[in-house]
Amino acid sequence: STTLQSIQRPQWIPQLNATHAFSRNRRKFSSTPCARHNDLDPPKPGEERKVTFITKEGTPHTFLVADGDNLLDIAQSNDLEMEGACGGSCACSTCHVIVEDEEMYNKLPEPDDDENDMLDYAYGLRETSRLGCQVKMSKELDGLVVRLPSMTRNLQQADFETK
Repeated sequence: STTLQSIQRPQWIPQLNATHAFSRNRRKFSSTPCARHNDLDPPKPGEERKVTFITKEGTPHTFLVADGDNLLDIAQSNDLEMEGACGGSCACSTCHVIVEDEEMYNKLPEPDDDENDMLDYAYGLRETSRLGCQVKMSKELDGLVVRLPSMTRNLQQADFETK
């Protein structure tokens, strides 16, 4: 029979707690900071664009963002409930938003055929509906207000139901 003995850990080995060892903002042996998923660069001073998301509960959330940031990345970076199942590749409708002001909607570039095809599957489609992954902030869109629909439909999930 084999007997196992337990030994004590030598005192000279530093012990780190889990928070320190797995910190999201630390990387050993690197001169660059960690990039987290959906991290956006802060806007340059004087070039901030304001965008407001109204959640399905009716709560407004306003953010200062940079030109070129799309609504999907902005929402996800700020922990708003927007799925973006396709990762922003215009292959689903889970980042569907409704532009509140028709004048602001008219300042947006026309949706392309791929976006229109996906919008056909969006739940609660309106005249001013767009996909958040396709709306990029610009000077013209400063002050944009969008509403998140009460629910979304992910076709990938619906297509693979068990029968």
